[in-house]
Amino acid sequence: MSGTFETVTEIDRPIEEVFAYLADGTNDPEFSPRVQRIDKVPAGPTSVGTVFRTTVKDAGMKSNREMVITEMEAPRKIRWRETSKNSVTASEGGYDLQEAANGSTQVRLYNALEGHGVGKVLVGLALGAARKDAPAFGERIKKAVEAS
Repeated sequence: MSGTFETVTEIDRPIEEVFAYLADGTNDPEFSPRVQRIDKVPAGPTSVGTVFRTTVKDAGMKSNREMVITEMEAPRKIRWRETSKNSVTASEGGYDLQEAANGSTQVRLYNALEGHGVGKVLVGLALGAARKDAPAFGERIKKAVEAS
């Protein structure tokens, strides 16, 4: 089983500022409490091929994750995929940014989750939790970007 969750939020900042904040990648702990640590390889501007190594805590258990940037189109699109071998992974994810009429930015975040091994049973629970949290996740992104 696999599936997708998404959230859309409007951020009161210009699209270039929102893109720069999200593309940096190391800001994730400011809006994603599951992210305990994040390292960017190589250091410097994020581009296709940049890898983010994270330690996350889900359902009380820590795991190491590795995400690679697969596509970037400033200031409108960022795509990634998880390369780590965990029971539930993000086979694809991304941000889509769009300018709103009032100078703010609409952001859509999505992740396609996939189960492997025992994760084929767990992915439904992970998707349910992610979908339930999606609106709050969008609000946390909004608050973090607007506070930066």
